[in-house]
Amino acid sequence: MNTFLNVCYCEEHNQHLDIYLPECESFPVFVYFHGGGLEAGDKAHQSLLYRYLTDHGVAVVAPNYRMYPAAHYPDFLVDSAKAVSWTLKNIGIYGNATEIYVGGSSAGGYISQMLCFDESWLSVHEIKPSDIAGYVHDAGQPTCHFNVLRERGIDSRRVVIDEASPLYYVDDRQSYSPMLIIVSDNDMENRYEQTMLLVSTLKHFGHTENVKLKVMHGTHCAYIGAVDENGDNVLGKLVLELIHK
Repeated sequence: MNTFLNVCYCEEHNQHLDIYLPECESFPVFVYFHGGGLEAGDKAHQSLLYRYLTDHGVAVVAPNYRMYPAAHYPDFLVDSAKAVSWTLKNIGIYGNATEIYVGGSSAGGYISQMLCFDESWLSVHEIKPSDIAGYVHDAGQPTCHFNVLRERGIDSRRVVIDEASPLYYVDDRQSYSPMLIIVSDNDMENRYEQTMLLVSTLKHFGHTENVKLKVMHGTHCAYIGAVDENGDNVLGKLVLELIHK
């Protein structure tokens, strides 16, 4: 695995990403946004996932993004869209990238959902969400994120579906790239139920072929660094299944 750490993708806000490359000439790329409630976490924290994917021929781009308390909505979405744009325009410098996939866990899953369902974030960079080969929405909140509610002075337990909610944008006006939606049966309070509503709404608008749901057994994101009985990274194996279709 070849690594390029702290590559600047946004000079204006001093944001960086890490690149992990497999030992092969051509490779798909997985842009992965870390979790942490939009207020914690770091791009370097899922090294086991990155190692597993690169060992199986997939490059990983792991960006940081602005977070609370210094950030405000929608700073993290602006940064994340820039990171995806940077990857599309520049990853060819590092090798022959075949396809670009986008995903994230928890807060990163909220980000990947927003980039997927609200086309305005990527369109600033002349990118359509469907230009992305596929998405992995892992344990993301499909309603207004609890920390966005807190920023507004609203009880973070509220279920609000508005312009800051991925679910708000699901309709039949666009076709979606293949996506994997992951949630745990013992996830954060109300996360499972909200995820089921997202899946149900996608089906209600006829998006069934390209949407796959995976329900994990356990607590919120406990599987990210876990390995199965065969020694495979659990989340990494799911990502590979999507990429290899």
